[in-house]
Amino acid sequence: MTAFRLLALDIDGTLLRSDKTVSPRTLSALAAAQRAGVRIVLVTGRRYPAARRVAAQLGCRTDLVLHNGALIIEGEDVVRCRPLDREVARRAVRVGRAAGADPVVHCGRAGEGLLLVEGVAPSNTLLAYYLDRSHPDVRNVLDLETAMEDDPLQVMYGGGMAEMAALRERLTSELAAAARVERTIYPHLGVSLLDVLDPGVGKGEALAFLQDRYQVTAAQTLAIGDNWNDHEMLAAAGLGLLMGNADPEMLALGLPVLPTNDEDGVALAIERHVLGAAT
Repeated sequence: MTAFRLLALDIDGTLLRSDKTVSPRTLSALAAAQRAGVRIVLVTGRRYPAARRVAAQLGCRTDLVLHNGALIIEGEDVVRCRPLDREVARRAVRVGRAAGADPVVHCGRAGEGLLLVEGVAPSNTLLAYYLDRSHPDVRNVLDLETAMEDDPLQVMYGGGMAEMAALRERLTSELAAAARVERTIYPHLGVSLLDVLDPGVGKGEALAFLQDRYQVTAAQTLAIGDNWNDHEMLAAAGLGLLMGNADPEMLALGLPVLPTNDEDGVALAIERHVLGAAT
């Protein structure tokens, strides 16, 4: 028996290296952890099709927390969905439009991963790249507000850090308690993402849900992440570890810091804290 029974891992900037691959050392450590009886869950802002492709590379069973906690899938079964109220989503779209930003609406409560867009400004290279990588799941519509036939999972924005910081303040102010506005920052690229979610949704809250579902205590949980949307998840774990490639402002919070995602930080954490390897 190991001290940790649940391992919660962020994907981008944590599990994946900069080239979007998983290192052989990390694959070996994950397989050993699973053989030792540890349950592995990927906790990500990604949608299901994108996260599933990563999970398929691991060679071990992984459950998926998606959209920062709005959707949870075990195997191929949705065990929980907490969508954003449609009227709140429409308000979020209007706020973004007024600020000159390009909204992307994530739909598909069964994990379809559909993306609704009206179009993206050519200057928004971040979202243009994201949507290009997301085909064939992108749907171009004339009007996002009328195209939402059901409560979506989230409304997403992406762009330059200063632009997104200003939009985050505006969304937080105008939506108030009706929504949660989560941020993911990439200082080395000068860009960030904003996710407008149901106010009760978050990676920390989703991890607490799984701890109760799996009958695992916080003390038996190890969580690893690299960004602001991981902060509450790290706090909800008995041991929360921050990747060395995290935002410098996060590194200053005082959390235990691992080597970077390109230096096998996740593998080292598993070897040291789960498997007890002397490394």
